[in-house]
Formats: sequence, C-alpha cells, structure tokens
Amino acid sequence: MLQIAVNNVFKSFKDVKAVRGISLAIEPGKFVAILGPNGAGKTTLVEMMEGLRKPDSGEIIIQGKTWQKQEKELRKIIGLSLQETRFSEKLTVYETLILFAGFFELGDERVNEVIGLTGLESKQKSPVGTLSGGQRQRLALAVALLNHPQVLFLDEPTTGLDPHSRLDLWNILKALKDQGETTLILTTHYMEEAESLCDYIIIIDEGKILKEGKLEDLLDENARNLDELFISLTGKTLKDNQTVLL
Repeated sequence: MLQIAVNNVFKSFKDVKAVRGISLAIEPGKFVAILGPNGAGKTTLVEMMEGLRKPDSGEIIIQGKTWQKQEKELRKIIGLSLQETRFSEKLTVYETLILFAGFFELGDERVNEVIGLTGLESKQKSPVGTLSGGQRQRLALAVALLNHPQVLFLDEPTTGLDPHSRLDLWNILKALKDQGETTLILTTHYMEEAESLCDYIIIIDEGKILKEGKLEDLLDENARNLDELFISLTGKTLKDNQTVLL
C-alpha cells in the first residue's frame, strides 16, 4: 500500500489557481522533498496533505484513509512542524513536551525519548523564551515526533538557522531516516538539504509538477546538480524568493 496518494488535486483562491491537477504517489519510509519557487503551490499542496486545507476537487489518501472520513485516525499517525510554530515563552522545554504528550495520552518516558533524540537534554529545564533559533526548531521537531508519526511533514525546518544548527537538525533527521519507520515530506529553500536528506525530489511551479524522481535519475549533462536542474525548469532560484507562499 502507498503511504500517500494524491490524485488529480485542484485548489484555487479567488483568481489564483494554486494547485492544478497534481497527482503523486509516495511509498512508505521514503524521504521526499517538494521544491518550488514562492507562489508555486507547494505549501498549499502540503497543507492539503496535512489536512489543514480541503481540495476543491481530487482526493488525498494516506494509508488508505481520507481526511473527510478518517480525520481522527490520521491525526494519530502524522506529525507536523510548521515554519511559524509558536510555543509559550514561559513554559520550559520539558513542560511544553509534557503538554503536547498529553494530547496523545503519552507520558514521561516518551518525552524523555524525544528530548534525547533531538539533543535537548541540557535545555529541558530552560524556558522556551530563552532558546536560540536552532533550539526552538529542535523543540518543534521534538513535538512533531512525540506520537511516533508514520508520516512527518516539515515546512522549511532550517530556514534562518546558522550552518551548525542546520547540520544538527540534518543529523537528527538522518538518524530518523535510518530507522526506516517514518515517511518524511519536506519543503525547503536549501537545495543541499534536499540532496542530503531525501530519496525523491518533486519540483513544482505554477501549481503543476514539472519533474519528479530520484535525484540521480533527474540529473544529466545539462543539469549537474539540483540547483541547475531547478533553474532550468523554473527559470528561478529558490534563494531569490521574496514573495508570500501560497
């Protein structure tokens, strides 16, 4: 069974056609990067996969279930970390994780596990308001991992982080990948992040998939790396994006 199937999905906002007939299939345990310029529709697509938006038409199936009929069951098997995740500044790291663990009827044992997994041991008694950007992103990831998600959605998880913090987060995700139990859907503005972490690349623009496949299958003499491939397909670079995401 496919982990995720997106079948001919459309989504518009007034006069803007954000997603135009996208279909894709994602196998269990794969780490998938969805890349596109700002306004390409990638955020809208992922939000529909996360159950945060409803498609105008088409269907999204996760492990044979749909958001329309089995939302409660799907919430139990997915984890997500949004780009603008916010937590109470006054709660400590440990208190924040205990709070979210309660939503899944989980206790101290799982909280301590994700603290160790995300390298937050030395910060577990620190108020969230004192954390650096990298530490906040690790906390957001820890929250997303609490329920042992079978599908994990990360929206630009390392945007704004220094290179050291970015590498720390990559190492956490690589360790998760090695376990082979989680499917990751990643949106990122860093080509090297997609290359380092992901098995499968999907490039979209203007609401449509331009190209998809394993990285080694996408590159050729005309596109020797992901940056060159992206520019050749879209005429744009991710780092130049300044407009608001759809």
